[in-house]
Amino acid sequence: MKKKWMIYGMLFIATATWGSAFIAGKIAVQSFEPATVAFLRFLGASLLLFPLMWIMEKNPKKPTLKDYGLFAVLGLTGIAIYNICFFIATKQAPVIKSSLFIASNPVLIVLLSGIFLKEKITRNHIIGMVIALSGAAYIITDGHIFTLFKLGFETIDFVLLGAVISWALYSVVGKVVLKKYSAVESTTYAVAFGTLFLAPFAFAETAWQDVGQANFSTWIAIAHMSIFVTVVSFIMYYYGIKEVGAAKASIFINVMPVSAVLMATIFLGETFTWAHGIGASLVLTGVYIGTNTKLFTRKVPKVKVADC
Repeated sequence: MKKKWMIYGMLFIATATWGSAFIAGKIAVQSFEPATVAFLRFLGASLLLFPLMWIMEKNPKKPTLKDYGLFAVLGLTGIAIYNICFFIATKQAPVIKSSLFIASNPVLIVLLSGIFLKEKITRNHIIGMVIALSGAAYIITDGHIFTLFKLGFETIDFVLLGAVISWALYSVVGKVVLKKYSAVESTTYAVAFGTLFLAPFAFAETAWQDVGQANFSTWIAIAHMSIFVTVVSFIMYYYGIKEVGAAKASIFINVMPVSAVLMATIFLGETFTWAHGIGASLVLTGVYIGTNTKLFTRKVPKVKVADC
């Protein structure tokens, strides 16, 4: 039981750290285009992950051709496509809509985990997921939930849907890869392939002079995303998936908007409202319910058999 709560703590820290990517990304895109920021972030992460993997893994497994194919799928979905779709959406879609789409990730992950991984989806899991998603929506809309119904269907919604599907596939395929490889091995190969897929976009939109003109704060922001948001957090997230399953780990994704709001308040001077407080409470409640299997379960009384 103690180990399980440690894993939940790791998942909480990992997804909370992802919230800081919104702050760091906002700084970095002032000097580079989105795809270039993503490429530099994962290039830096790759340079750190390979030495880390060689140090941590005493007997590293040699990937087969099939394994490389799975790693390529991870890099294509969770690293390349997800980041490209996300950054396109942040430019063209309302923040309310794009944030809610990303917050809905756990729903699809739960469905795919149940279908392809045969993970057991409990009543607690569904209740917790709904409450956490409601809390995320409450934060994103600043307490004005009904504004969601005013947003019509647009072409950019396909891009947002692409982001959600790609991350769900990343989480589910990752569970398959983790049956053979450790969290650090899986993350390292996935990030390496993702970096390769992002490279053509970065080279097409960025000149060498742009790299030379980038200020110090930009490089600090990229370094933060490489080290903490990618290397540390991705390894913790994948370890969490390996231990408790993709469906249960996905509930913690709702912590990300809470973290982003708190950090925006601290570092960007944005106002923390009562809606943020209520939403954060709902998210934490949902995570607790979704990860506590003993809640809402009916205890069957023990029947004593009389001696004959």
